[in-house]
Amino acid sequence: MKFVTPAQDPWHTCAGEDGPQPHPAAADHKLLTLEQWHAVRDTWPQGLATGVLLSNEADVAELAADLPRLSLVVLQFPKWVDGRAYSQAHMLRARYKFPGEIRAIGEVLVDMLPLLKRCGVDAVQLRGDQRQDAAERALGFFPGHYQADVNEPRPLFARTGA
Repeated sequence: MKFVTPAQDPWHTCAGEDGPQPHPAAADHKLLTLEQWHAVRDTWPQGLATGVLLSNEADVAELAADLPRLSLVVLQFPKWVDGRAYSQAHMLRARYKFPGEIRAIGEVLVDMLPLLKRCGVDAVQLRGDQRQDAAERALGFFPGHYQADVNEPRPLFARTGA
């Protein structure tokens, strides 16, 4: 799992002094809201590294047709007890076969990382009070599980050589 800090993140949102720009200028590594993306997708140049910031209330199906053009989908966890972004990540990987980066931001805690990984999230921006070394340890707590997931669709009995 990749750990992202705002200081080293190459992705930038398109917000001005008055909030999000309705029609941002095209450039590499732009992170657009779903509304911004819908406003510019018909004129947005192909081949640019483009990301979409998806609220946890958004329907992933609204983005399905555009996924081949996207490099990054950022999922928001406004509260650590709100699990809708887990379902969004799973749908992006399992149903829509999104090959790009899926990143979790917001109230992302160390305890959430094993499940985030199982759902298809491959990058996180931890909440400010969380430590990366503790997060890396947490990822090693459960090296395997019985159920299938987006990373390994076969159940445990089908994975073992017999």
